[in-house]
Amino acid sequence: VSAAALMDLTELSHFTWTEENEERTMIDPNSKEDPKFKELIKVLIDWINDVLVEERIIVKQLEEDLYDGQVLQKLLEKLADRKLNVAEVTQSEIGQKQKLQTVLEAVHDLLRPHGWTIKWNVDSIHGKNLISILHLLVALAMHFRAPIRLPEHVSVQVVVVRKREGLLQTTHVTEELTTTTECIDLFSFFFSLKPERDAFDTLFDHAPDKLSVVKKFADGVYLVLLMGLLEDYFVPLHNFYLTPESFDQKVHNVSFAFELMQDGGLKKPKARPEDVVNLDLKSTLRVLYNLFTKYKNVE
Repeated sequence: VSAAALMDLTELSHFTWTEENEERTMIDPNSKEDPKFKELIKVLIDWINDVLVEERIIVKQLEEDLYDGQVLQKLLEKLADRKLNVAEVTQSEIGQKQKLQTVLEAVHDLLRPHGWTIKWNVDSIHGKNLISILHLLVALAMHFRAPIRLPEHVSVQVVVVRKREGLLQTTHVTEELTTTTECIDLFSFFFSLKPERDAFDTLFDHAPDKLSVVKKFADGVYLVLLMGLLEDYFVPLHNFYLTPESFDQKVHNVSFAFELMQDGGLKKPKARPEDVVNLDLKSTLRVLYNLFTKYKNVE
């Protein structure tokens, strides 16, 4: 543990620890200095301020400005275009938590049907837990398709401090805050193609850089997740291999994605799953373009 982390752990030890197995968390100071982590925070703050510009609300620090529910209330009302039945200003801790409860229940009503894992609660948000706040904001940004680019693969080391048999014990866990947006980027590229020419000719003539992205669909993971995104449902992780290692596991993923496409009303792809796994670009592009032609007008 670094010297900075030891200082923070010393501060944690000064809290009143009342219950056995009580747990508190903190971000490892080294993770706070990660450029991608800093970028994520900046992108989210700029996004919030842009959404709430008419409210004359300026967020400078996520933990200090969002914990009481006031900014979260205004943000959700603006994004969802609905009014929440909560008190406008609450100074007491009880009042703040009641407002947070109402706001988060509204958030959960929006996110749960789409399979989001809820990684925050009233106590963690009001307790200024930055990890919880970031999970919440990333979920809102993705759900409402915010016009921002979140940095990919942002993760932080979290120090977990737990009271056990009267002693404070620490463990380290990695918390993933964002994954990747490449599959969305590829669809954005498809939208830019002109219908007069064959899309694949255009790809090969003018966008060789995109071909490397197409290869990343070869293990089937992005295809499965993309179908969930397009059809607006959560794909249970036990149905496919999130990190496939063998050829057979990759074929399973692509075959499963093809099944989801047929369930969504598409014809059975002409390409074989094995062709996609073997990085056959023409086959992969045909599959993706069929998706594009079906979903291009979906809001």
